[in-house]
Amino acid sequence: MIAFKTIRARAAKRKGGEAALQSLLPKPPAAKALARLTDDRVLAEMARCIFSAGFVWSVIEKKWPGFEEAFLGFDPKRLMFQPDEFLEGLHGDARIVRNPQKIKAVRDNARFVADIAREHGSFGKFLAQWPASDQIGLLEVLGKRGARLGGRTGQYFLRFIGKDGFVTSTDVIACLRDAGLDISGEATSKKDLRKIQDQFNAWAEETGLAYIHLSRICAMSIGENYDAETLRSRGGRMEE
Repeated sequence: MIAFKTIRARAAKRKGGEAALQSLLPKPPAAKALARLTDDRVLAEMARCIFSAGFVWSVIEKKWPGFEEAFLGFDPKRLMFQPDEFLEGLHGDARIVRNPQKIKAVRDNARFVADIAREHGSFGKFLAQWPASDQIGLLEVLGKRGARLGGRTGQYFLRFIGKDGFVTSTDVIACLRDAGLDISGEATSKKDLRKIQDQFNAWAEETGLAYIHLSRICAMSIGENYDAETLRSRGGRMEE
């Protein structure tokens, strides 16, 4: 495997130097801030990622105030007891994107969030105590106990909620394969995900960097070379 310093040097060259690259890296997530999150904000981020999957993110962002109203502020305890008639009413609600399966997933995830909160004090506390060195284990919990939180949707949920981790985007996978990791082009199998986790763990030990920094530097070292202004314009929802 290539040393991470080689990948970082390539990314810095593509972005105009080390200072320019550093300016594109977000502040590392803080476990204390994650632990303070209320369960309604956790459920809201789950819903945002689910509705954004396969859709234009900017449309979801523009309509988001309507989502907050329609889904009762994403209060898990209120939503989990709403009858089917409540969900059916949302199927024709112009304030949101009217996808019946995704609408149902919000209520299903309200139960998931409430269950985890009962077990751990809050969903944020549950996320904060889970080690970044076992992200794939956390993703397995999201996929099995949550609704529509598998694959990259779960990864982006963790990213946007403030959990340190990597995203297996096209560019990140390309970077890993270019570095010598023996994984498929899709890298969705448990075997491939374990290899990816192990490699990020090795790079984290090598560099001392947060996983989000490793992931973003990896992505910026290969593939489409967006300029710094374009990347900054995407803000916190910049894809790897």
